[in-house]
Amino acid sequence: MKPFIKLLPLLFFALVISGCKNQKQVSEHETLRNDIDSVMMTIPDFSGVVLIASKGKPLYHKAFGYRNFETKVPLDTTDIFELASVSKQFTAMIMMMLKEENKLTYDDPIKKYLPGLPYSNITIRHLLTHTSGLPDYQAIMDQHWDKTKVAGNDDILRYLKEYHPPIVFKPGEKYEYSNTGYVLLASIAEKASGKDFIDLCRENIFTPLGMKNTDIRSLEEKKLIENFAFGHIYIEEKDRYLLADSFPSFNYTIWLGNRKGPGRISSTSADLLLWDRALYQEDLINQETLNDAFTPMQLTNNSLSIYGFGWMLKNDTDNRIVFHTGSNPGYNTKLVRFIDQDKTLIMLCNNAHAEFTLLANTLENLVGK
Repeated sequence: MKPFIKLLPLLFFALVISGCKNQKQVSEHETLRNDIDSVMMTIPDFSGVVLIASKGKPLYHKAFGYRNFETKVPLDTTDIFELASVSKQFTAMIMMMLKEENKLTYDDPIKKYLPGLPYSNITIRHLLTHTSGLPDYQAIMDQHWDKTKVAGNDDILRYLKEYHPPIVFKPGEKYEYSNTGYVLLASIAEKASGKDFIDLCRENIFTPLGMKNTDIRSLEEKKLIENFAFGHIYIEEKDRYLLADSFPSFNYTIWLGNRKGPGRISSTSADLLLWDRALYQEDLINQETLNDAFTPMQLTNNSLSIYGFGWMLKNDTDNRIVFHTGSNPGYNTKLVRFIDQDKTLIMLCNNAHAEFTLLANTLENLVGK
C-alpha cells in the first residue's frame, strides 16, 4: 500500500476533529453575539459603538443610537469619537518610545525637562503611574485663567509655577489619578524630542499603524468631519438629549482646548483595534519595554498600585486584563484587553449613558468568561 493511502484515515480523522473544533468555536461565537444583543436590547437609548474581537478578528461590531440627536442621523461603526482619558495610553507609549531611544529615563526628575516647577522629587515614573501627588491643574486654571482665551500646556505650566498649589502627598506614597501628570508628560516628551507632541503621536503611532481616522484635533477640525460623533447629555426637564458643548458648565473643554497629554485624541473602533494588535507585536517598542506598561507601581509602603504606564490593571492571575476608561462631557469610553485570551472589548459612547459602567462590566464579563 502506498504511504499516502496509509495516511488517508489519519488525515480524515484530523479533518473531522478540526471541523468539530471549528464548529464548536462558531457556536461559541454565535452564542456570544446573541448574548450581547440581548444585553444591548435592555438599554434601548444607548448611543455608541461596541466592538468585540478575538485574536484581532471582530466577533461583534455594531452601532446604536445617533451621531446627532437633533437631526436623528444614525451612528455608524466608522464614526469618530472623543476618547477622553483612553488617550493616556498613547501618551505613555510616546514616553516608552523615547526611553528606548535613550532620550529619557523613567527615573529622571521632571525638573530636568521642566525647570521652575515648585515640586521636588517627582520623576517621570511617578507621572506615568499617577503616584506624583501633583495638584489638579484644572482647578487652578478655572480660578485664574481668562476663559476668553484657549489654554495649552505652556499656559498650564506657567500657572503651576505662578500659583504653585501645594502637593497632595509625597511622590510614590499612593496612587491618585492625575490629569496634571499627563499634561507634564506631553511637555517632557516635547523637550526630550524637540518635536510637538501632536507630531510625535502622528509620526510614531497613528501613521505607522494605519490609524487613518485617529488624531488630536481642535474643535474647529472636529466640526469639519462629517462622521464625528459629538457628545450629548440627557436633560430631564426637556426629555431629550442636547449637545454637551451647548452647556456653559462644560466650556472648560473649549478654554482648555489646546492641552496635550491627558486626553483629546479622537478615533474609531476599527483604529483602536489596530492599536490593540500592535501591542501584541513589536511594531512600536520591544516586548520588554511594553511589559513596564502592564506592571503595577510599587509604592513607598511596598504595596502595589493598580496602574501601570497608561493602563489600569486587574488583579487576575488566571487572565491578565488591562483596561482604561474615559469620560468627557457627553462621552464615555472603555478599552479592555484580555491579554492571555487575546480578546478585546472596545466601547465608544456619545450620550454619556447613565448605565454605561454597568453595561461595560456586563459585556466585559461575557467576553472574558
